[in-house]
Amino acid sequence: MLLIESLFIQGLAIAIGACIGSFLNVVIYRVPAGLSILYPPSRCPHCLRPLAPRDNLPVIGWFLIKGKCRYCHTPVSWRYPVIEALTSFLFWCVAAYFGTSQPVPVLCFYALFLSWLLALAMIDIDTMTLPNSITQSGLGLGLIYQASLVFVNTGDRTNLAGHLIFGIGGAVLGIWLLDIMRIAGRVFLQKEAMGGGDPKLAAMIGMWLGWQNILLTILLASAIGTLVGAIALLLKNISKQQPIPFGPFLAVGGAISLFFGKDILNNYLSWFGIS
Repeated sequence: MLLIESLFIQGLAIAIGACIGSFLNVVIYRVPAGLSILYPPSRCPHCLRPLAPRDNLPVIGWFLIKGKCRYCHTPVSWRYPVIEALTSFLFWCVAAYFGTSQPVPVLCFYALFLSWLLALAMIDIDTMTLPNSITQSGLGLGLIYQASLVFVNTGDRTNLAGHLIFGIGGAVLGIWLLDIMRIAGRVFLQKEAMGGGDPKLAAMIGMWLGWQNILLTILLASAIGTLVGAIALLLKNISKQQPIPFGPFLAVGGAISLFFGKDILNNYLSWFGIS
């Protein structure tokens, strides 16, 4: 029975993830441009013709129109179905990894957290910015998540303060650490080494994952960012002066910490004989 329930949740997660991914495409395109994410409905950005319902089918719709607008035949970026498929995959990972070990509301919160991270990562890649509207809403949602844990996990309202302190402490530590890194980069490199939105993203992640995991997230982000930058330099894909957005690395670090943070920290502490 548990297997059937798990498979059902995974299948539902895949379908919902694809639909959310379609909406994330709208967010990624419209928020940096200052456009409404609700109106007008999805349309071709070139001829402005509204898309037919069949064209809005996640992933499948792009293949039905053969990667071109049905009306003006302008090529439609392959990134649209990729974002939809990636979101679907992330939702499936949540359902498959945490399965029935977590209540459904917690699984939904995890999926939302990853959606926020994906949207912010793609916007940072496109525009080198992390919009306040998304980081702040993600921070608020993280606070709601922390408060909800006393009801969905234990039902013990006396733990409410502990959960809130855990999240707020992680947010404060995240923004402090990234601000320190910004200042250090400015002093030693004589230039801005990090954008103003990165500390806000770190605060958002810290609110969701707590102070221990925000430390892990920043370490992972720094390591992955250094590795990617070194490889890009070796392949001559970028110059030494070309800025690299740090938001995507924070997002990847946050996602890894969500799934494996507890195991990584426990293994690290066990090396020192601390359980």
